[in-house]
Amino acid sequence: MLAPLADHLAALQPDMIIHSGMRRTRSLADNLARRTSLSPHEDQQWRERDFGSWEGRGWNAIYRETCNAMDGMVDAPDHFRPGGNGETTCEMIERIRGALAVVPRRGCIAVITHGGPIAAVRHLLDGTRITDIAKGVMPPATFSIMEF
Repeated sequence: MLAPLADHLAALQPDMIIHSGMRRTRSLADNLARRTSLSPHEDQQWRERDFGSWEGRGWNAIYRETCNAMDGMVDAPDHFRPGGNGETTCEMIERIRGALAVVPRRGCIAVITHGGPIAAVRHLLDGTRITDIAKGVMPPATFSIMEF
């Protein structure tokens, strides 16, 4: 699964590779680096949202245990903390705003990250309502080209 995605990304001829430092992004970044001779840069600001005690659990299991508690990520983005002590939606967006601010604005930059940060970037670039942020989450092992 990683090789075809790395091939597609390499065809874009990136000038830089940035990844979150988490195992699944590092693996793709290293795959891409081998195809481009670039050195990947780790930036933990691009890590996935902190889900507190929900970390590593499937959405179905969380829902069975908490019913619609996860809706708080959208319904109360400024104060709902997933898993009791996770990162609010607003905190994640602000973290990603900072990460995005230091991405070079020239060339093709491959940022290998996660669903939450991608949705946050889309929200920041498109100006969509914060309550629609979940619509910006992409399926795993896909990519999007964003220009700014």
